[in-house]
Amino acid sequence: MEVSAVPADDDRLPRHIAIVMDGNGRWAKKRLLPRTAGHRAGVAAVRKVIEHCLKRRIEALTLFAFSSENWRRPPQEVSLLMELFLTTLERETEKLHENGVRLRVIGDRRAFSPALQERISEAERLTGENTQLNLTIAANYGGRWDILQATRALAKRVAQGDLRPEDIDTHCFESHLALADLPEPDLFIRTGGEQRISNFLLWQMAYTELYFTPALWPDFDDQSLELALKDYARRQRRFGYTSEQVEDLVLENVCPKTNEFR
Repeated sequence: MEVSAVPADDDRLPRHIAIVMDGNGRWAKKRLLPRTAGHRAGVAAVRKVIEHCLKRRIEALTLFAFSSENWRRPPQEVSLLMELFLTTLERETEKLHENGVRLRVIGDRRAFSPALQERISEAERLTGENTQLNLTIAANYGGRWDILQATRALAKRVAQGDLRPEDIDTHCFESHLALADLPEPDLFIRTGGEQRISNFLLWQMAYTELYFTPALWPDFDDQSLELALKDYARRQRRFGYTSEQVEDLVLENVCPKTNEFR
């Protein structure tokens, strides 16, 4: 993985991109290959997107690798996905570290094998201080699970007397979510032609710009990502304001999302 940065227009680029990587199975089926071949090809697409995010100096990239509902798939496919996850971590972690990528996995890890859990922890420890790109892999993750685990954590603090119910506001709640230390996603991309978010970052994507593409995930490359970035750059994000108000805020160098000076 060799990465050279390219100039970035900070006002036109998203800080945080979230992606549902859909279409591996259909990609394989079109080529009369087993679904496993599609998943392996999908890993190569992940590598390309990471490299392009580094070049474009994107702050955070979150990939939906395996949802809490994906356990319903055929056992053989689930087993292959777990094996592929483990081997990919073993092969790619050092390269990510060399390029300054901080790797993190969010989701309920208790269902993973001890070997996979340990490999995840090792990768997170190795890359934990890196700052070039925050790469988050959502595995055995669901947006509803995320909200529930945050609610349980808050309820526990209230029961212990560490927190009053009236002190629970939006900021307090968000601080207990899986991506509490990252900005909310600015751009959501789903490949494969489907147009839904599938229980991904439900709380965090309240104001995220949605982009859907028919490209199957293994075919999604740097040019595909650049098309999504250009589409995002053409949009006006209003966050409840009118278009005229947003234009005035921009002239005043105020961010419409936070209402703070840039």
